[in-house]
Amino acid sequence: MRLRFILATALAGLALPAAAEPTAHTTALQAQAAAAPEFADRTDYDFAARGFLGTRTDPVIRSAAGGVAWDLRAYDFLKGEAPASVHPALWRQSQLLAKHGLFEVVDGVYQVRGFDLANVTFIRGRRGWIVIDPLGSAETAKAAYELVTETLGARPVTAVVYTHSHSDHFNGAGGLVSPEDAAAGRVKVIAPEGFMEAVASENILAGPAMARRAVYQFGVFLPRGPEGQVGAGIGPGLSRGTPALVAPNTIVTASSSRLTVDGVEMEFQLTPETEAPAEMNIYLPGLRVLCMAENANATMHNVLTPRGALVRDAKAWADQLTASLRLYGDRSDVMFTSHAWPRWGREEVKSFLARHRDAYKFLHDQTVRLMNQGLTGEEIAERLTLPPELAREWYNKGFYGNVSFNSRAVYQRYMGWYEGNPVQLAPLPPERAATRYVEAMGGPAAVTARARAAFEAGDYAWAAELLDKLVFAGDPTPEAKALLAESYRQLGYQSESSLWRNMYLSAADELASAPKGGPGQPGLLASAPLPLMLDAIAVRLDPAKAAGGELALQIVLTDEPGKALLKVANGVLVHEPVLAPSEAQAVLKVRRADLAGLFTGTRKLADLQAAGHAELSGDPTVLTRLAAWIERPAARPFPIVTP
Repeated sequence: MRLRFILATALAGLALPAAAEPTAHTTALQAQAAAAPEFADRTDYDFAARGFLGTRTDPVIRSAAGGVAWDLRAYDFLKGEAPASVHPALWRQSQLLAKHGLFEVVDGVYQVRGFDLANVTFIRGRRGWIVIDPLGSAETAKAAYELVTETLGARPVTAVVYTHSHSDHFNGAGGLVSPEDAAAGRVKVIAPEGFMEAVASENILAGPAMARRAVYQFGVFLPRGPEGQVGAGIGPGLSRGTPALVAPNTIVTASSSRLTVDGVEMEFQLTPETEAPAEMNIYLPGLRVLCMAENANATMHNVLTPRGALVRDAKAWADQLTASLRLYGDRSDVMFTSHAWPRWGREEVKSFLARHRDAYKFLHDQTVRLMNQGLTGEEIAERLTLPPELAREWYNKGFYGNVSFNSRAVYQRYMGWYEGNPVQLAPLPPERAATRYVEAMGGPAAVTARARAAFEAGDYAWAAELLDKLVFAGDPTPEAKALLAESYRQLGYQSESSLWRNMYLSAADELASAPKGGPGQPGLLASAPLPLMLDAIAVRLDPAKAAGGELALQIVLTDEPGKALLKVANGVLVHEPVLAPSEAQAVLKVRRADLAGLFTGTRKLADLQAAGHAELSGDPTVLTRLAAWIERPAARPFPIVTP
């Protein structure tokens, strides 16, 4: 009945409804999932509530522009039993992650949870607070600090520690400390080796594409509710405040190194190429407390995040968890992480680390074993499941990453996208291939009829695959688009993975409306070291615009050490950290942030020159030619589920 209504409204020219009811097939699957014996385990509910000290009186955290950066009421709908539109295990996870406020981990260590995708941790130092992972925007970080101050008393922030190079753990720093205080060393800002390089690589070089896909991954534009976004598996969702990275002034370069920060001894375990390219765990020997950053979570994590990133090393990840267990297992009475809730008790910590490690090790080893037997990534994903003793643990379930997606990532890391079948060497692009498939299946009407039959049988994945071909063949009927959207919705409702749910539902939303833009981070370019800033500009050079053109520009930073000789030829931009004005057609002396502004078009050279902040000597056309060759960000986001 619901399907007939959807198709009737679509054919009548009406907009696709914002939400669709779960079908009988979906409802039956949810009931089957809810019968799993793990639901009797209430340990996580106890852990997630322990130490609660209170939350904000005003649930709305405003952005600097007056909008809503975060609303603590957004997930109030998660009370009660799971509806048929949400997988019951995902509903449980989302309920736990939606708990918000200030929590005491142990005396002297506190967390604010539920104010953003990640947690922020406050450690009481001799003079003030040591802050670990200051959330994803300045406004939410500031609100967390205000709650700490209101509850525990006024103390300054004396240090900030970034556990790793993902933006939900560093972009709120500017809400707590100023870049000037950090640059002067008045506040210690600590990060693992390679932090800034990883920040630039993951968030700047491929930033536009990642931001666009992050819209799908996190369900950024989906309504919060039982038929929309219910969470992100490791936290509620992304805040919409102001990104404000403060560059680190203290780099941890050796594992097991120790620092005394505001009177608190901290031991660092560097874990590069695990959950992030630059990451570290932190042990507090005086408190017997272990911070596992994002290397351990209340869910299986992503070996390859759907928004896009380099494939992570599942074996290195497992090996570092083994090292954590060996180094700190017997010394830790409490463990907390950058997402979700802490765990108390030495045996609980050791069991968690061991079984969580085993899940990643099993994923890696068995994917490689099956790969060596000749199975492809898709075949491995269909076959591989965790052993029951690992699968029943809630922290190994697939609320964020999952075995299906991650096994294909392990395959990709070793073998690449090519699976050995020569038919993959020069595949047709989606539109051309789809047109031929639809023709071979008897035309649009025949494809739609097959998809409708699959949908009525509850085979939503096959219905979606058929209808995807029809959409990419061009000019699909309203009926076909509505049926594809409805197929995606049912797949989303059935998904245990929050990310799969968000991606399916975002796809359904995009079929009914225009593509929506991503949560870009324009301020990161100004924070990047000069070589990484120029790398980011190099990937925006349009070779058609620069065709036949050549230039050489010497850049000298005036507010910090930094120089580069930038050259363009053959449609390629290269740069070297050398001072060679004799090879340059022009010399530009400028501050780093102003240079970023020139490249992004937010600042003008004439204004900078008039203010005494920039000096250009030599050929004045060099900079204007370079600017003309640099591609500006697209005015509209690119489509994903349509041609």
